[in-house]
Amino acid sequence: MRAAKSLQNRFNAETADSMSHKRKAVTRDVEIDPAIVPGDEFEIGQLDAELSSSDGSEDASRFDDSVDGDADSAEDGDLNSEEIPSETDSESVDGLKRVAEHDDMVQNAATDSVGEDDKPHYRVVRDANGHKRYLYPEIDPDDRSDESSINEEENTIGNIPLSFYDQYPHVGYNINGKRIMRPATGEALDTLLDSIDVPKGFTGLTDPSTGKPLELNQEELELLRKVQANEIPEEGYNPYEPTIEYFTSKTETMPLSSASEPKRRFVPSKHEAKRVMKIVRAIREGRILPYKPPEEREDEDEDIQRYDIWANEESRPDHPMNVPAPKLPPPSFDESYHPPPEYLPNQTEKNIWNETEPEDRDKEFLPTDHKSLRSVPGYTDFVKEKFERCLDLYLAPRVRRSKLNIDPESLLPKLPSPEELKPFPTRCSLTFSGHTERVRTCAFDPSGDYLATGGDDGTVRVWEARTGNLAWSATIKTHEVINVVRWHPGLDVLILAIAAGDSIHFAIPDISIELEPASEAVLSVGFGAAANPTSKLDSSSTKSPVWRRPTPSLKYSNVHLTIPSPHSTQPPKTLSFHRHGNYVVTLSSSPSTPSRTAIAIHTLSSHRTQYPFTRRLKGGGPPQSAAFHPTKPLLFVANQRLIRAYDLTRQSLVRVISPGARWISSFSIHPLSSSGPVSDNLVIATYDRKLLYHDLDLANTPYKTLRYHDKAIRTVKWHPRLPLFVDGSDDGMCQVFHGQVGRGMMENASVVPLKVLRGHKVKGGVGVMEVDWHPREAVCCSVGGDGKVRIWS
Repeated sequence: MRAAKSLQNRFNAETADSMSHKRKAVTRDVEIDPAIVPGDEFEIGQLDAELSSSDGSEDASRFDDSVDGDADSAEDGDLNSEEIPSETDSESVDGLKRVAEHDDMVQNAATDSVGEDDKPHYRVVRDANGHKRYLYPEIDPDDRSDESSINEEENTIGNIPLSFYDQYPHVGYNINGKRIMRPATGEALDTLLDSIDVPKGFTGLTDPSTGKPLELNQEELELLRKVQANEIPEEGYNPYEPTIEYFTSKTETMPLSSASEPKRRFVPSKHEAKRVMKIVRAIREGRILPYKPPEEREDEDEDIQRYDIWANEESRPDHPMNVPAPKLPPPSFDESYHPPPEYLPNQTEKNIWNETEPEDRDKEFLPTDHKSLRSVPGYTDFVKEKFERCLDLYLAPRVRRSKLNIDPESLLPKLPSPEELKPFPTRCSLTFSGHTERVRTCAFDPSGDYLATGGDDGTVRVWEARTGNLAWSATIKTHEVINVVRWHPGLDVLILAIAAGDSIHFAIPDISIELEPASEAVLSVGFGAAANPTSKLDSSSTKSPVWRRPTPSLKYSNVHLTIPSPHSTQPPKTLSFHRHGNYVVTLSSSPSTPSRTAIAIHTLSSHRTQYPFTRRLKGGGPPQSAAFHPTKPLLFVANQRLIRAYDLTRQSLVRVISPGARWISSFSIHPLSSSGPVSDNLVIATYDRKLLYHDLDLANTPYKTLRYHDKAIRTVKWHPRLPLFVDGSDDGMCQVFHGQVGRGMMENASVVPLKVLRGHKVKGGVGVMEVDWHPREAVCCSVGGDGKVRIWS
């Protein structure tokens, strides 16, 4: 029995030791006999209290230690005992083990059955006297069960600005009422930052509530990264989930029910018929009256007598003669006494409105802002507007004219396609560079092999038209401007007329040895001619210049004949050969040129100069250009606004052409016009950007006015054989036209624009100065203020 009792004490000590280590719920005042106490006598609440009070309790720990010590001492006592247990004692030990296992199972079940929500929110400890003491957790003033616990160092000043704490060493108070000191700044903070590494969540920002650096955790950094990368912040969100069809998208072809339609859907409702008949009877009896808009009544003053000029008109059916009275447009926002600010004009707009003429103003008044309707002054133009309104009513048209439905496209002439009118120049094939200054004039020789040019540098150059090589060059005078160069029209001679300074020179370029003897004979035949009586074209009071042989310096430049100062020391502007080559007409447009010497006709065979006009032409301003007719004995002279045609055989004025231009620059006569005495077609270029086409069979006014340039048109030229003409303007462009002359009185001339040739640069306000055509091919040349010579083919 002594052995059984020692085994029982040892078992109780081991059980207490295991329970103190596992559940920590063993007390010292309770004695448990595992052989006789069942598990049903334990209360669940008491067990929970014992379990919760064992956690973190110092008294329980000391009690557990004492129990462990007793158990250890009991175990040591059992081991030192010399008694050996018998079989009966072993059976008792097995029974005690089974009771202990049953007790453990009961306590585990009781512990597992208690939920987290049923645990008490306090701890049971023992005070100094051994009595129970309940300890409750500290109350959190910002208890949010669904959020993280409050930060004890968070600033609790609320909406108070941090600027209120600028004079204090702290920036606020935490949840416990303690001061939150201001963080270190300046050199101390820089030294601290240099001595440590930058943390992973460092942002470089400062928390405004605490004044400390703002650090972000990994989740917040990942959220910011996703927002910057335009990614979806929420994890597991699928933006491409399949569509849920709440309503089917398939067309149901079969009805939901196969029952036939009821009869009530086809039979009129008797209830509705009764309601309708009731309303009809009320209308017939006058109990229900239809709606009538209220009549507008004006307070008429019997003393004021009004007149309506449309009152006597009787109503008539719709007819073109029945025109209603015109109505005034409704007022707009700017007519209000208090218009919106955007309708009020500023001071600049007011000044422009006051400076504009009354008939040119868009509005008869300026919008003005008034605070109230009481402060609006009287309208000064009230009587005037009412009078104009009465005039509008009195003078209103009584006939309604029907408009003609005309297609605008039908009014435009049908022009042929440019592809059908080829050949004509379309591109720049050659560019000659040699003149150092502005190039004023150019001319093809009768064979078309050479091109002569002259400019402000005082040089005359002859180029090979096909290759662009320089064939001959001569300097007339260094500081004299070359105004005009023209070739003799004969194919058996090679004579170049040059208007340089105030003189005219005739040169024979050394480019063709075969034609030099014949050319020299034509220029020198006049020196040996006998003195003849003065022609009728001569002026008795004007002394003609004496033709001379050139000076040695000019002779070196292949000049063989010189006419000094034919226009009284004024430079000639134009020079034109007669079709036979024996006569040359020159013109000076300078205002200081005497009227009698402004136009001169020179004869090569007799070396004589004649002045056909004894006084200045009346009307139209100073002369601008002069040229012989290509097939008739006619001389055309143009001044600023008019062109006159003179018959040289009869010495009389044939026709005066009125282009209607302000300033004529040049003109060109169609080379193939030969029907009738003056039935010609000519093109006139003007400085007011217009190109005028004249058909003299129709009238003396322009047949067509062409406006294709933005600046002045300086020159125009007909092709000698093809129905083409080209002009040159100061905008640096040349416009090529197709001009077909009518073959009879029943056919009008046709003008078709073909091509715009761009290549010259505008320099000093001057673009293209002169153009000329190849005598046989659809090739033209142009010179301009940029010093370039271009061949267009």
